[in-house]
Amino acid sequence: MPGPILHDIDPIALHLPFWPHGIHWYGIMYLLGFGVAWWLGTRRIRAGRLPGLDENGFGDLLFYAMLGVVLGGRIGYVLFYAFGDFLANPMFLFKINEGGMSFHGGLLGVMIAVAWWSWNQKRHVFDTMDFVAPLVPPGLGFGRLGNYIGGELWGKPTGGHWGVIFPNSDLGPYTGQSMEQLRALHASGALDSYARHPSQLYQAALEGLVMFLVLYFFSRQPRPRYAVSGMFALMYGVFRIAVEFVRVPDAQIGYRFGTDWVTQGMLLSLPLVAVGLLLLWMSRRAPTLLPAKA
Repeated sequence: MPGPILHDIDPIALHLPFWPHGIHWYGIMYLLGFGVAWWLGTRRIRAGRLPGLDENGFGDLLFYAMLGVVLGGRIGYVLFYAFGDFLANPMFLFKINEGGMSFHGGLLGVMIAVAWWSWNQKRHVFDTMDFVAPLVPPGLGFGRLGNYIGGELWGKPTGGHWGVIFPNSDLGPYTGQSMEQLRALHASGALDSYARHPSQLYQAALEGLVMFLVLYFFSRQPRPRYAVSGMFALMYGVFRIAVEFVRVPDAQIGYRFGTDWVTQGMLLSLPLVAVGLLLLWMSRRAPTLLPAKA
């Protein structure tokens, strides 16, 4: 049976002589996520799923949502995971090239953007939220693929043959070796015991593929207000908490409350489970927005 995989992917998709940082796969994943959201949203607009909204109006909504994702994701990361670094150097907030984006911050950013757009359009905010929710999972999936390609946010050690050896993780006496040396060690089997759960791929499958399929088919039929948003919040919260059990927490935070299993990601996701259940309960007596006739 094949052994663990050695993670050997260049995080830079395109090296450019005039741009020292190059074009990273992570940035391309963001563009793919926004592109799929635009394509799906346009199809839903043409199907009349948000009556009175045309493609130009949807373009404005998507633009605000993109700003919410980027600004909220970065600010959320700084507040939730690296506030000490920000206090030591407030310019850390703008060091995007050093990485650091938070889903929970991005979600708050999108919610603020959607609320602002809805208020200006005199629409109920959750009619818009329910329309947007199925467009989000593909971006989550692409983002987690970007994490995997970048060799970050890996999981705990695993004895399974499906494990992945991440060069930037703790490789014991082999830590800091060149990629060429690691390839030779991997071929000899010396690195097998350092294989880890590819938790990024677990999240890509659950938060991206599974959530998209469920929300897409669930929302194909008109649903009461709050129902689609509630399904989104509940599924993300449950999936994220489940994967956190095999994912290594951020080094600067570690585990919470002196335990060896409670992570910051769990704590931030628990409210989503509660909100999801509340929204689904509220949907039982909420009106249903019917599609506009073509």
